[in-house]
Amino acid sequence: MLESWRWFGPDDPVSLENIVQAGAQCVVTSLHHVPTGAAWPAADIDARKREIESRGLQWGVVESIPVHNAIKTASGDYQTYIDNYKLSLQRLGDAGIEVVCYNFMPVVDWTRTNLDYALPNASRALRFEMTDFVAYDVFILERAGAAADYTEALLDTARQRHAAMSEQEKALLERNIIAGLPGGEGSYDRAGIREAIEEFIALGEEGLRQNLFRFLEEVIPVAEAAGIRMCIHPDDPPFSLFGLPRVVSTAEDARRILEAVPSLANGLTMCAGSYGARADNDLVAMVQEFGPRVHFVHLRNIVREADGSFYESEHLEGDNDIVGLVNALLAEESRRRKAGRTDAIPMRPDHGHLMGDEIGREDINPGYSFGGRMKGLAELRGVIHALETVRRA
Repeated sequence: MLESWRWFGPDDPVSLENIVQAGAQCVVTSLHHVPTGAAWPAADIDARKREIESRGLQWGVVESIPVHNAIKTASGDYQTYIDNYKLSLQRLGDAGIEVVCYNFMPVVDWTRTNLDYALPNASRALRFEMTDFVAYDVFILERAGAAADYTEALLDTARQRHAAMSEQEKALLERNIIAGLPGGEGSYDRAGIREAIEEFIALGEEGLRQNLFRFLEEVIPVAEAAGIRMCIHPDDPPFSLFGLPRVVSTAEDARRILEAVPSLANGLTMCAGSYGARADNDLVAMVQEFGPRVHFVHLRNIVREADGSFYESEHLEGDNDIVGLVNALLAEESRRRKAGRTDAIPMRPDHGHLMGDEIGREDINPGYSFGGRMKGLAELRGVIHALETVRRA
């Protein structure tokens, strides 16, 4: 697999030099300064590529070209945004970039309630705490009809949690939930997130799925002509939040997406931590079934809890079989080589714990520390090398 590293551009505290030091060869990045929905300027693509290549690295994956909410709802100027997306794909293809990761999550791109969860070894991890989320949804956001989505027992626990929160804790929880990452449409205020949630609830799961399929029917032929393999990222977490529809959460969701537009250019991002937050997602089986169209991999692990809570664990610990997953991915690469395909699967260590002198630094993007990801990459590299050695024996 092609060892890769996510980089948030020139403002990222983790520099390209750091990436070289970590031993990765491939950079995963985006043009975070371009507004969502706008076409990416060819000059900006070329400049970013030259910057990366000047350090001896390759820009192998775009993560991501954000999909404007108007495309997801098929409303307003959505056709203009689709046309802009196509133009961005054409320009990326002209620049020789072959993989584009994207997502179709409504309103919130990814969601955690605690960005500084203390582990027994004093490192810090990302955590989704269901009680805190329900406390926010029902008692802080006060979303209409929210209480009907939860059990009485969970509501009682959330009510107690909310009553015990200081105003500072409430503000931090809200900030964490709607924080987002560089390059999205921007974080919401409370009124804005309520309005956006209502729009997607009205659209419903099947409406969102059909809008995804309509988007793919338009952009995949352009991607194919440009030599680009697109790969949709799963919902994170892979279950409904705020009553919102989710359409990329299960193996069946993935199957329907691939069947909707049966092109090699229409593929998947195998995010182990996202799909793996559901116990009913068998990651190894998914790679065995969908392998030829797995174009990008995020390797991280989680520990699941009975109420839907989870935290991000060490890369080789937790509830998902990462070694088995890596073995399945290596088998897929071997199959590709025998079939005459030359594309390796880019893999990045997804998220890392805060540790050492990075703890407490406010400039670190949540989950994207240097030390934690370098530790994860080293562990995953050891697994890959060991499995490859066994395969050659």
